[in-house]
Amino acid sequence: MFTASSSSVLTSETCHWSYSGGQKPRGTRAHTWLFGKQMEVKGNVRPPRRRVRCESTASVPQFTNSPTMIVMVGLPARGKTYISKKLTRYLNWIGVTTKVFNVGQYRRDATRSYNSFEFFRPDNEEAMKIRKACALAALQDVCDYFTRLQGQVAVFDATNTTRERREVILNFAKENGYKVFFVESVCEDPEIIAENIKQVKLSSPDYVDCDKDEAVADFLKRIDCYKLTYVPLDDDKDRKLSYIKIFNVGSRYLVNRVQDHIQSRIVYYLMNIHVTPRSIYLCRHGESELNLVGRIGGDSGLSKRGAKFANGLGSYMRGQCITDLKVWTSHMKRTIQTAEALGVQYEQWKALNEIDAGVCEDMTYEEIQENYPEEFALRDQDKYRYRYPKGESYEDLVQRLEPVIMELERQENILVICHQAVMRCLLAYFLDKSADELPYLKCPLHTVLKLTPVAYGCKVESVFLNIEAVNTHRDRPEVGQHFEQSCLKKNNKYKRVTRPHYSVLPISTNQFEAVIPNHSLCVSFISASISVLCLTKQGQVTR
Repeated sequence: MFTASSSSVLTSETCHWSYSGGQKPRGTRAHTWLFGKQMEVKGNVRPPRRRVRCESTASVPQFTNSPTMIVMVGLPARGKTYISKKLTRYLNWIGVTTKVFNVGQYRRDATRSYNSFEFFRPDNEEAMKIRKACALAALQDVCDYFTRLQGQVAVFDATNTTRERREVILNFAKENGYKVFFVESVCEDPEIIAENIKQVKLSSPDYVDCDKDEAVADFLKRIDCYKLTYVPLDDDKDRKLSYIKIFNVGSRYLVNRVQDHIQSRIVYYLMNIHVTPRSIYLCRHGESELNLVGRIGGDSGLSKRGAKFANGLGSYMRGQCITDLKVWTSHMKRTIQTAEALGVQYEQWKALNEIDAGVCEDMTYEEIQENYPEEFALRDQDKYRYRYPKGESYEDLVQRLEPVIMELERQENILVICHQAVMRCLLAYFLDKSADELPYLKCPLHTVLKLTPVAYGCKVESVFLNIEAVNTHRDRPEVGQHFEQSCLKKNNKYKRVTRPHYSVLPISTNQFEAVIPNHSLCVSFISASISVLCLTKQGQVTR
């Protein structure tokens, strides 16, 4: 068993790494087990994911062949749904296919209307039958998700406050060959609970047309109903289970029997997140000399307009009146020159360097299309997984940026000056974008994106600093367009097909729509990892 305070460090070295399970052969009938009964899932089982055939592409990540259930535990208003959604976003971003199964939504679908806390009384037999049926329906959908849809992780978001309910889940997982990892959130701070109820629960479908004071009173009585039967995970009785207990919004953690790589990453992530109000500012470097001529990669300095943007960025950030602002850059000249104009100390991250284009560095897209027509076409077929010869893919870049995300989760107000591909990856994490969407997110030059985390999402403000720059965005091509066109041969030579890739059109300020859920954060986590910085000279820190 491992216990940690808010100052502790947890690394993968404290965990056991194991892989087990396997895939059923294609064409077999799939059977799952639900409480001792064998159930047949219609349709054929999908085969294991195959590597993309060309060497220049990366394989789809398969972290484990044994599906994992993350089972939430805790009283209402303890942040379980917040943890579920945030953890799911992180796992999907690193390539672990994950889905949340919220039992409360199953209950709302089954009852259609909510009357009062009386529904949650443990002696309400009719309601107990409905609640049990909803849990069984959710578990059956977990079966379907793992078997038919080839999911890797399912988050079972419910209170699961009784030992009997947890035993049912464990038996279900054992019969089907799933691993189980419990996440229990324990909070006894009345102020945090009250704020959670006010900001999150009052906007739930249960209280749409209800007076706020009446809704608060009803929800507190609902919590009291759960307290009557709540049995927390026990250090002795449950020592054979794998779990993490989070006490009082991250003041202390208890981690027990972390058994594999996925579980170790879950624990490390949960010990790094926090919900202190803050803003994350993302922007690209100022326009570079290579941007002007349409060449990708390289390590050129800023153009005249790029230098003007750097000065404008300094004025904008000073106008934000942030006293504790941190600034991060890559190791490349154009981001460093942009940060120098701010006149503040900044940290250099090699992990923030632009995607490595390999043999295509310093080339224009037209030159790539002429000299490497097949590579050009393959990249447009699967831009996320395509890897430049001797270079990187977006998938590689996401793995490289994972430590950056971990550190960003620990920070408060911060400005990250980076590059187009890097900014796309960071945005995809915060905005919960899929791997298919990620490579086509618009990240224009001379525009600052202000991200403000909210309960179940992120508010985005796009600020264009009114300094003209080239447009480096390439839209998603039509299906098969470049594979068919670029690879056409004429007289044993590839026919060149060109189209403009860069322009000097003004950049629109409305690149993003801000989606602001009617919730706010209420559970706080104290970060639990230590970052080592090396001070090299005044105003510059390297990682």
